[in-house]
Amino acid sequence: MFNDNGSFLLALFEFFIFFAWIMCVFYVFADIFRSHDMGGGAKTVWCLFVIFVPFLGVLVYLIARGGGMTERAMEQQQEMQRQQAEYVRSVVATSGGGSSADQIASAKQLLDAGTITQAEFDQIKAKALATT
Repeated sequence: MFNDNGSFLLALFEFFIFFAWIMCVFYVFADIFRSHDMGGGAKTVWCLFVIFVPFLGVLVYLIARGGGMTERAMEQQQEMQRQQAEYVRSVVATSGGGSSADQIASAKQLLDAGTITQAEFDQIKAKALATT
């Protein structure tokens, strides 16, 4: 299959380029569906453009909407982080079955992990001490 080291390296480089291309296409599709400022018709047109004329479609998309791709990704990550923090707070608030010391210890672990802020820790601590 490979006659010398050069052909192997060329095949390896081609595989890398192909893999990078596939990742670009998936990133563009993710951004198309993540975008809240486009309607369904615009998303459909962009998807068809990227599917039927892939190289041109991806390049035009990156030129036309590439500037906002990072902001949309950051907004999605911040929303996911907010939902996770909200979930953790709800779990901490509903875990009132243990003693006050257990509640404070679990809240301290969350504070040390960076999941909750110092103000939230103080609030949980005050609530746990008030129930005793």
